[in-house]
Amino acid sequence: MQQAVEDQQAQIAYIALGSNLPSGDRSPAETLQKALNYLENQSGQPIKASRVFRTPAFPPGSGPVFLNACVSINWSLSAEYLLNMLHKIEKDLGRTRQNRWEARIIDLDLIALGQTVAPDAETQALWADLPIDRAATDTPDRLILPHPRLAERSFVLVPLADIAPDWVHPLTGKSVAQMLAARPAAERAAILPCETGQIPENTG
Repeated sequence: MQQAVEDQQAQIAYIALGSNLPSGDRSPAETLQKALNYLENQSGQPIKASRVFRTPAFPPGSGPVFLNACVSINWSLSAEYLLNMLHKIEKDLGRTRQNRWEARIIDLDLIALGQTVAPDAETQALWADLPIDRAATDTPDRLILPHPRLAERSFVLVPLADIAPDWVHPLTGKSVAQMLAARPAAERAAILPCETGQIPENTG
């Protein structure tokens, strides 16, 4: 990983987690738990975790049901350093990257870092407005914050609302709760919490 760069003030980082493929004998549920443990150990910070939700794969029919969650951590290093750490955790857990929006062993996305806009408002808006067919194939060559497609992803907004309903997007001025309320009711209803709020052993 690149050398860490200290920021002057700690910010809250929001990270989305997802898994819908086994890795050897390890189930998606076990992988998600390992990812949570890795995040806490490698960041050196306690994490605040949402409940775990069962979510239809996106796009529809692209794979098994996902397990999704979100966590927040206090972060005083650069956003790029955090992204590199997430990619390393994915690699350690067996993630490979072949196609956009494919089924995956583990997915860790940096959703937001405080009120950071990166690299700038124009680039963020460009990717946020990208047509869905291009979003399925085009990949940014740099970190974009907040995640440009956050407002249209209920599978992120539902668990994020568990831990940060009042976080406000720095460009749109909308809170997580407002963004979630704007999503179709049927889409929100399809995302169900695991019964105990814990990671289940069987996601079938």
